[in-house]
Amino acid sequence: MNQVIETLLQHRSIRRFKEQRLDREQIEAIVKSAQAASTFSFIQAYSIIGVTDQKKKDKLAELAGNQAYVAANGHFFVFCADLHRLMVVGEMENADLSESIESTEKFMVALIDAALAAQNAAIAAESLGLGICYIGGIRNDLEAVKDVLKTPEHVIPLFGMAVGYPDQETDLKPRLPMANIYMENEYQKDRSLFEKQMHDYNETTSEYYRVRTGGKREDTWTGQMVKMVGGKSRMYMKEFVEKQNLNKK
Repeated sequence: MNQVIETLLQHRSIRRFKEQRLDREQIEAIVKSAQAASTFSFIQAYSIIGVTDQKKKDKLAELAGNQAYVAANGHFFVFCADLHRLMVVGEMENADLSESIESTEKFMVALIDAALAAQNAAIAAESLGLGICYIGGIRNDLEAVKDVLKTPEHVIPLFGMAVGYPDQETDLKPRLPMANIYMENEYQKDRSLFEKQMHDYNETTSEYYRVRTGGKREDTWTGQMVKMVGGKSRMYMKEFVEKQNLNKK
């Protein structure tokens, strides 16, 4: 096993950071690492907004559900799906790209490009001894986030990433068994095997929470998923995306 794999396997979310800002060299290394990620047909359909204005960070923390670590960290990045750049390119080249840009396919390209770039950024940060936490809570109110970040049409802020020097020790959270994630040649549809895997994983997650909380929690993964997915959060998203003239065709 090499150092890169060891860094990957030691990933955990950090939600408390020391009061120490990232320097310019660290920020540039993280962003350049993000840019080195694979991108569909060289489109690079994403943008990264580094938020340094404390008032803006405080507002984003509020919008994300009063998550303090959105405001208190070494640096806060927001990853955006960005097809605005292609609209400008079309105008520069006297080409109408709107039908393609507003398609579901290009919307998916932008989402995938942004996610790939973000994960490169996360690995780069962790390789520097920093901690990270993805922040999906900024999607609680994207109209308000859009106002804070001044994003134009054809751009959607997808998630934030708080980065900084860890000020806490956290345990590795057990992932799904590899057999449930990795399949060869075709999708595994054996229901009885699937349910057994889920029962086994529930025991693993319950033990994790028992140890972590001193017996105060014994959550199962399936129970958590029913609560989380059943909550029907952010159901305004389709309307917001289409309002940005994306995913319309």
